[in-house]
Amino acid sequence: MRSLAPLDLPHPPALVLRGRCFDAARPAVMAIVNRTPDSFFSGNRHSDLDSAKAALERAIADGADIIDVGGVRAGQEGGSVDSGEEIARVVPFLEYARAAHPDIVLSLDTWRSDVARAAAAAGVDLVNDTWAGHDPELVEVAAQIGAGYVVSHTGGLPPRTDPVDMTYGENPLDVVVDVLRTLSRGAATAARCGIPRERILIDPTLDFGKTTVHSLEVLRHTADVASLGFPVLQAMSRKDFVGETLGLPPEERLEGSLAATAVAAWLGAAVFRSHDVRATRRVLDMVATLRGDRAPVRADRGARVHPPGDGS
Repeated sequence: MRSLAPLDLPHPPALVLRGRCFDAARPAVMAIVNRTPDSFFSGNRHSDLDSAKAALERAIADGADIIDVGGVRAGQEGGSVDSGEEIARVVPFLEYARAAHPDIVLSLDTWRSDVARAAAAAGVDLVNDTWAGHDPELVEVAAQIGAGYVVSHTGGLPPRTDPVDMTYGENPLDVVVDVLRTLSRGAATAARCGIPRERILIDPTLDFGKTTVHSLEVLRHTADVASLGFPVLQAMSRKDFVGETLGLPPEERLEGSLAATAVAAWLGAAVFRSHDVRATRRVLDMVATLRGDRAPVRADRGARVHPPGDGS
């Protein structure tokens, strides 16, 4: 019998925001609250403020660690939204969330620096730049307001564009190489702007600037993303690469999303953006325990039970 060695799993540094630490042992669920009428997933359309407030309370009750608030649909469907409208959608809700839950970590999903400036007073902890520095001032604003920053990869596409004829080369791994190179450069830029390493989160950004085949390849290489030395965000919930893999619409993609979540967590990602907080929380806690990073809540099965008065 060959000798066994300890599991050699990636343990990238922790993400630290608002005094909370998130890593492989304590993975974070980033709950999505879309302040839009046209989110691709019908279960997360909260253009009405009361609906958004209810979604916030549900997410926190279900175990969310981070609330990610966006005011513009990522894809090209739907109408245009200027900065003024985006601010009107997200800032009042962020102010409410901060007042109602002073300790929750708040993330702003935007690619516009003026939106981030407008949201600063609400106490935003993280700027989720899903369009890879399209506005070069955004990372500087994140540093100025003391927020963390998400470095993303979109293959050079501008905001709200879908991948058409995207290619990274003939080798299937060329997309992984491009992701690693882009995230490494983006993280270095964020550090130069003054954002501490523990507040720089890197996101391979599946579906953005990628075909389904690209996204699946990058997901398989989550451990290589983690090897860059920054905490890793995976945003996979109900995305098209899940739907195309299984041939399912967004409303039926939960199980596929959870399978992808388990794989990415095993490979070292620490933050997971999700529409389905409770299910994602349970999957992440289970994977953390399987990795050996988290103790089970109970381990009574098979333990000796002493009868009352037995001093043995």
